[in-house]
Amino acid sequence: MVESRFFLYINPMEWITSPKPVDYETAIAEMEKRVADIRSNAASEAVWLLEHPSLYTAGTSAKEADLLHAPFPVFQTGRGGQYTYHGPGQRIAYVMMDLQKRGGDVRKYVFDLEEWIIRTLGTSGVKGERRQGRIGIWVVDKNREKKIAAIGVRVRSGVTYHGISINVDPDLSHYNGIIPCGIAEHGVTSFKDLGIAKTMRDLDDALKKNFAEIF
Repeated sequence: MVESRFFLYINPMEWITSPKPVDYETAIAEMEKRVADIRSNAASEAVWLLEHPSLYTAGTSAKEADLLHAPFPVFQTGRGGQYTYHGPGQRIAYVMMDLQKRGGDVRKYVFDLEEWIIRTLGTSGVKGERRQGRIGIWVVDKNREKKIAAIGVRVRSGVTYHGISINVDPDLSHYNGIIPCGIAEHGVTSFKDLGIAKTMRDLDDALKKNFAEIF
């Protein structure tokens, strides 16, 4: 009797880095196309590293009262979560991955994204932490909890898109137009706000290294 063995083959992850801020609508269109191509085996999985011009996005759980005023464009989006800010100085990593090939567990996927951020922060000596009932990664600064990274995901036909954002050196006053993620009692921070000099290149290198270890 001949023993048959089947091996699951997953194409190598493609890493894409945009040197200039990408318009939000352009990014959504590009992600949706890539998701469809991954599903039809016409393209490999990808992580897209980019920045956006200053804007707010509203997730599927966003409450109108959490938009305090709108000095920047506001986009309705299909990702999970509430209101958040994107802008220069914030690294965004959009992850387009075939989750079906990895068991299809969305909760585990979100947990792994959190772990990816925590390990990446740790390479710079920043202790990132999860908080029960709060999406994103938090740090304690001057006895106050502050959010340094956000997570918002969507899955279409078993393929993930949207992803994570980490604050490197954005203008934190731009968060004043919203109640970030519907949480008013805690603050927002960044590497710069914590007194840590960090370049996008440094962060990208850490993201790539830790992604390979987790996924």
